[in-house]
Amino acid sequence: MWRQMAWICVLVLTLVVSKAWADDKNWGNQTELSYVESDGNSEVTTFAGKNILTVKQGEQLVYTWDVEALYGESDGQRNSERYSTRLRGDYLFTQRCYAALMVGWHKDSFAGIDDQYYAGGVAGYKLLLGPKNLWLAEAGLDYVGDEYTDNTERDYARARAFSEYQYLFTEKNRFLQSVEYLYDFDESDNYNINTVTSVSSALNDALSLKASYEIRYDNEPVPGTLDDTETLLTIALVINM
Repeated sequence: MWRQMAWICVLVLTLVVSKAWADDKNWGNQTELSYVESDGNSEVTTFAGKNILTVKQGEQLVYTWDVEALYGESDGQRNSERYSTRLRGDYLFTQRCYAALMVGWHKDSFAGIDDQYYAGGVAGYKLLLGPKNLWLAEAGLDYVGDEYTDNTERDYARARAFSEYQYLFTEKNRFLQSVEYLYDFDESDNYNINTVTSVSSALNDALSLKASYEIRYDNEPVPGTLDDTETLLTIALVINM
């Protein structure tokens, strides 16, 4: 049931984004090409890519579609693989207060996730609006379906808390810190904490360099023989459109 609901949400959001695009609304695209050093369940040196498409419709609606891929081989053998995509639609009630719906898919076979589908909503508030300091906080609920590499699966409701802080040295040079907490209502020991720390520096109007460090903590990985912590050190070339 949850998979059908996820595909319905994908279809609805895709149609809405396509309509906004066709109406020549404001849009932007950011592509990252990265060198990645990974330590944890997979210890590799490889390449990764990320793309974020943002479409604005009027003053209140913002749609975001992001896609990520990580793949590595060593001596001809696959030793790292992670893919994810997410569609999100935000409605801005005020300059500070907003709500969003999102649906996504995630695969990380070396962390035990064969397929993960989720759909849910969040409410958010922008505590700081700049010009130097940007800070927002979100809280929401997801419905999740997990299929694990040990051929087990489960569905559950999940709480999500998220916060992101940015400091702008200049308009195009910034520091970012984000923290995400995911909590399984059915099994209290099943929670995740994800953090990202990054610094971006513009080379010109279209290109930037971005260094980031990501930590993913899974308190109850499946299967239980996996490490509970993965880290990613990333140096990315960012292309802005």
